[in-house]
Amino acid sequence: MLAALAALTAALLAFHRAVPNSVGNLGSSLEVFLPWLGLAAVPLLGLALLRRSALALVALLLPVAAWTYLFGGLFLPGAAADTYDLVVVQHNVSDENADPAGTARALADAGPDLIALEELMPPALAVYEKTLAADYPHHAVRGTVGLWSKHPLSGTRLLDIRPRGIEEGWNRGLRTVVATPHGEIAAYVAHLPSIRFRATGLASASRDESAGLLGEAVAAEPTETVILLGDLNGTVDDRGLAPLTSRMNVAERGFALSFPTAFPLARIDQVMARSATVAHIRTLPATGSDHLPVVAGITGLDRPDG
Repeated sequence: MLAALAALTAALLAFHRAVPNSVGNLGSSLEVFLPWLGLAAVPLLGLALLRRSALALVALLLPVAAWTYLFGGLFLPGAAADTYDLVVVQHNVSDENADPAGTARALADAGPDLIALEELMPPALAVYEKTLAADYPHHAVRGTVGLWSKHPLSGTRLLDIRPRGIEEGWNRGLRTVVATPHGEIAAYVAHLPSIRFRATGLASASRDESAGLLGEAVAAEPTETVILLGDLNGTVDDRGLAPLTSRMNVAERGFALSFPTAFPLARIDQVMARSATVAHIRTLPATGSDHLPVVAGITGLDRPDG
């Protein structure tokens, strides 16, 4: 029985895409917490030692190997900070944040080139604008999302990622072009709809539809290099974000669990890139939000002629 449970754990890790979504979105539900599935090996190891079962101990190598293959690389050291072409911060600041000025200062202290924020609401928006103005003279806000930049912005426009059934005025996406020292990049900031765990399973239809619209926008983007920053309400393993993860690179190093602040269980705040590499991602200390900020180093922006 212990050996069978170990083999089942390994199979769920290695073949999670085979778990169907037809009943309660079981596949996506598993993928949201996929890294935590490896913890099943701990009690199995204890029971195997208690039972002195050589077969179970050997079988436990299967989930350990599967977990290491999927997630072990995230723990490898990243590149030196001074080798990054850009440093970016992504943060859902929360519309209930009682200290927007302190939050803005904490993000700026990390020294990023770009800061993407979601859940920007008046009057807190004015506080972010004032606090970040000195170090980030260029910024763009559309709806409840915004981008602050050390480099000039142009071509800013609202990004329509509103799923069907959502009322007018729901504006959670923007696209702009950043004139960086390494050339122009298209920066996307997005806040996808929330998911909910209910008795009937994972409710993610609106999130999935919005992710599809965002993926189509990225696919149609004429600028070669694209960086996406946002609260995507999903992990990079969640198949609901496949319209994005199939087109963009995700972080090669770092776990950076970002939600909820009190006990982070998953990274739903993402930095992705096209024609560039998200070399490393990590969290920053808690602010007044229920999300932790994430900071990522971007490489691969240099052009051959630059």
